[in-house]
Amino acid sequence: MISGDNLQRVIDAMSDGVYITDGHGVTLTVNKAYERITGIPRSKLVGLHMSEVVRAGYISRSVSLEVLKEQGPVTFSQTIADDHKILVSGTPMFDAKGRIEYIVTTVRDVTELLHAKRAEEQLEQILKLRDHYGTSFDGDLNNVPFIISRRTKDCYDLAKKVAPTSAKVLIQGETGTGKTLLARTIHQYSDVADGPFIELNCAAMPETLLEAELFGYVAGAFTGASQKGKTGLLEAANNGTLFLDEIGDLPLSLQAKLLKVIAENRFLPVGGTEFKSTNFRLISATHHDLKQQVAQKLFREDLLYRLNVVPLELPPLRERTDEVEALLAHYLNHFNSKYELDCQWHRDVVYRLSRYDWPGNIRELINLTERLVVTADQSLITLAQLPSELRGETPEGASGASLKAQVEALEQRLIEDALAVYGTTRAAAKALGIDQSTLVKKQQRWRKGQQTES
Repeated sequence: MISGDNLQRVIDAMSDGVYITDGHGVTLTVNKAYERITGIPRSKLVGLHMSEVVRAGYISRSVSLEVLKEQGPVTFSQTIADDHKILVSGTPMFDAKGRIEYIVTTVRDVTELLHAKRAEEQLEQILKLRDHYGTSFDGDLNNVPFIISRRTKDCYDLAKKVAPTSAKVLIQGETGTGKTLLARTIHQYSDVADGPFIELNCAAMPETLLEAELFGYVAGAFTGASQKGKTGLLEAANNGTLFLDEIGDLPLSLQAKLLKVIAENRFLPVGGTEFKSTNFRLISATHHDLKQQVAQKLFREDLLYRLNVVPLELPPLRERTDEVEALLAHYLNHFNSKYELDCQWHRDVVYRLSRYDWPGNIRELINLTERLVVTADQSLITLAQLPSELRGETPEGASGASLKAQVEALEQRLIEDALAVYGTTRAAAKALGIDQSTLVKKQQRWRKGQQTES
């Protein structure tokens, strides 16, 4: 164990700037390189919350606050003192309970690093690629802090177990089920968590452009090519994770080239004659049945075996109905914060949406939540605001619902409300004037009915 004084000596010996906060964003220490790069003395920073550091004008943006928001590594570039470029990378350190205990930020003086014009161009290309393909989703699938259903939890438990290894992972699931979130979780718990997370959707661009994005190209490789050449994602992902989404849509010609990269850890840029080395963790995802695609000769069998070392399958949201209410609450809070609103779900809306099939899965839930928040005429979002195809039958019953069904729905709501108020089945039953055993039996019957439906 390194003592506090010795730890300060260790980080002072580093050439990159180091900034350490606790899990709440309060500054613990910085090293001498950080003082030199930024011109801010340690004595003015220690003990300040990062929001105070920003308000004081020492920095324009805090990577530590972004890490707390994203619950994962964050990297961006900044300009200080008018023309001084720095690259800032914040990395969370988690305790045994999965909470952020410290945030360690490294600051590199890019101006000092780049002595040659070509080196500067290459670094800027990599930064642009990482910024574009290493997306921070702003409320998209990466930002869900909870796992509820057993099937989802089992999937994440296995993902975290294999994350520290170099085994390749193939994530399967319908579009919008959260495959990117799962991939980012694997990266977060891996040995390359400090490196970049680069994502490419293989279905999003034509074959020629896809090859140039992956492998990069040398100057003048083809008509219209940049005279400076282009750094590819295989190089940008070095010492990090490359996530190839919709791998089933990768053209056969590129499948063969990717197989060679996996086997040799090197590649040729388009138009190049010299190999470049690369070392990255590969995670793939698809909504296709790749074995069926192999049978149809649309996917290489040898590549499937390479990719599918550890298969993970995310169930669709219609099979994870007990997650819907928490997801609705999470994204409502997110969009309230984003648009500075104070919308709330009416309980009937939550009831209805918890029983919807969600063909678009979590992505559909996110889009619907944002739409309802930004178009709301009042703070309380009611059934009347739902699209017509989602209104359906309500807890009070709708046209065509039997009296028995309506009474049972009302009874269920009353019991759920009593449990929320009184906390225990015994107290809730007493308040409702029924036996505890009757209340418990009704709960069991409703749960069994929900399981049968799903």
